[in-house]
Amino acid sequence: MSRTGNLSINSENIFPIIKKWLYSDHDIFYRELVSNGCDAITKLKKLELMGEYNKPEGMEYKVQVTVNPDEKTIAITDNGLGMSEAEVEEYINQIAFSGAQDFLEKYKDKANEDQIIGHFGLGFYSAFMVADKVTIDTLSYKEGSKPVHWESEGGLTFEMKDGEKAEQGTTITLYLNEDSYEFSNEYRAREVLEKYCSFMPVPIFLNNEKAEPQYETIEKDELTEKDTIIETIVEPAKTEEKENENGEKETVETEPAREKYKILKRPVALNDTTPLWSKHPNECTDEEYRDFYRKVFHDYKEPLFWIHLNMDYPFNLKGILYFPKINTEYDSIEGTIKLYNNQVFIADNIKEVIPEYLMLLKGVIDCPDLPLNVSRSALQNDGFVKKISEYISKKFADKLSGMCKTDRENYEKYWDDINPFIKYGCIKDEKFSKKMMDYILFKNIDGKYLTLEDCINENKKEEAPAENIEEKAETTENTENTENADEKKEPEKTTVYYVTDEVQQSQYINMFRSQGMDAVILKHNIDSAFITHAERYNEHVTFQRIDADLTNDMKDESGEDLTDATNTLTDLFRKVLDKKDLTVKVENLKDENVSSMVTLSEESRRMQDMMKMYGMTGMDPSMFGGQETLILNAKHPLVQYILKNGENGNTSLFCEQLYDLAMISHKPLSPDEMTKFVSRSNQIMMLLAK
Repeated sequence: MSRTGNLSINSENIFPIIKKWLYSDHDIFYRELVSNGCDAITKLKKLELMGEYNKPEGMEYKVQVTVNPDEKTIAITDNGLGMSEAEVEEYINQIAFSGAQDFLEKYKDKANEDQIIGHFGLGFYSAFMVADKVTIDTLSYKEGSKPVHWESEGGLTFEMKDGEKAEQGTTITLYLNEDSYEFSNEYRAREVLEKYCSFMPVPIFLNNEKAEPQYETIEKDELTEKDTIIETIVEPAKTEEKENENGEKETVETEPAREKYKILKRPVALNDTTPLWSKHPNECTDEEYRDFYRKVFHDYKEPLFWIHLNMDYPFNLKGILYFPKINTEYDSIEGTIKLYNNQVFIADNIKEVIPEYLMLLKGVIDCPDLPLNVSRSALQNDGFVKKISEYISKKFADKLSGMCKTDRENYEKYWDDINPFIKYGCIKDEKFSKKMMDYILFKNIDGKYLTLEDCINENKKEEAPAENIEEKAETTENTENTENADEKKEPEKTTVYYVTDEVQQSQYINMFRSQGMDAVILKHNIDSAFITHAERYNEHVTFQRIDADLTNDMKDESGEDLTDATNTLTDLFRKVLDKKDLTVKVENLKDENVSSMVTLSEESRRMQDMMKMYGMTGMDPSMFGGQETLILNAKHPLVQYILKNGENGNTSLFCEQLYDLAMISHKPLSPDEMTKFVSRSNQIMMLLAK
């Protein structure tokens, strides 16, 4: 049979081969060769189930990886299908002809396609990225088959002859090149195998030919036929001297003699053949989910919650996605999604299958239906990926809405961590928004969590007095209106007040509390855009920051005419502060302890936020709706003093101080403004000290 020849390369397959050699990580050869071995075993298992193969008694399917750091070799052995001479010719000598595809075609009516992951033939040639020489020793499972030996140096020429392999299966031996000696190191090999092969469906064992034998001691009843006994250890019985009933001392046996065995250390598979995601969710405990998370992601912060994906139609998708705990704002918010194909590791982070707003998720996805390129390292079909992304988004929304309905306590506990991402998802994804908007929570100033509907119910305005309604109707009739008289009028809106900084806006919060009013806390950057989205979602609600305006509940409607006071103080404050356009209002506030405050209309604030977002900080905010309004409390003694004394005495000093005090409760002062405020405060204290 011995002959030589040139490897046949089909023109239609030359491009995939080129891509194969463009692997950025040369350690990936371990995945390719081990997964080929797993495929060979998987195929044989299927033939066994179909009655076309009888498995020998005592045989256990496995892949054995043997490294020899002295010889700089790696041998990968499986006890699967093996190959005949004709199959070696077809699958190895004709590069890129897939044995898996041929197998599927032959058994398409009997075999489950989802279970065949490899492309036997092409993946094999990844060995030449690290090896100068590669040999194959193989024996087909078919009766009467002869062993075959194949070897090639460089991957362009080969020699094939009769082999000596006595057991069915295939052994691929790599003679590493100088740049790749590291892969024959036991610890480096273990690292790579654990990276790529941790969950392959066949047990994988690693052996170092040059390592000293390792032993372990077992009890007699633990001995099995597979164990190699090195030494029999007899532990003598344990005795103790005690007094008997007669008061005499005697030796009593407390523990019987024990026989133990010193054996060669039992090999332990380095992979888990039944990963957690392959099980039904009902079979998994919370602790198993947490252990799996710690094992895969080496993150010992407990995840907030998780979603178990288990879908068979319209595509095959299994996996577990975790929502991690974000401890600080400095923690990375980019998660990791490990992609598997029938338990074979494909890529470390596949962002395409996860919606943009869920990028912080950590998890594993096993999708045999996901189209891969020849290297199994990239996605090709965006349409299919989009369907997976939509499915994950739906599952995530279902999980959260279900928690809100049935486990509200934990849902509230998680909310502060997850809410920015959920709100962002609502803004970005209309379908997600429709599912989630009713389950968005708002935390009020008392720490209570409310839904949007709860906020509306708690803030609903009382019906306007009849006279006001008539007045409004009359005004409407007198305006130029060309619209149809029967057109539906704009719905009545309920104002929901919000806080962006609990410390900064504490004065306003206290005023709200004193009047029995409520507000919600919205202090994340996403909230500015989200409230606009919420207003579009529910036409009956409008959001307004707590310092946007004075509510009627905060005013003392005494009927006093404050026009003259307003005009006087407006002129004075504009002159003292050198702010010609400053808007000043004088009001009788119910809270007599409040001397001054600043308001800014919600419209102007949102326009300013938008300007900041788009880098328009150099533009004048007043061109989009006005500046802040200074509110002075006519009841406060300081305001009365300024009104009485005009420009005399220390009124200028008090005007500046009242303005800065109002601004401090509204927004941070600039460094220059703060310096002047501190200096002025010292001046005022010196006046008191005299």
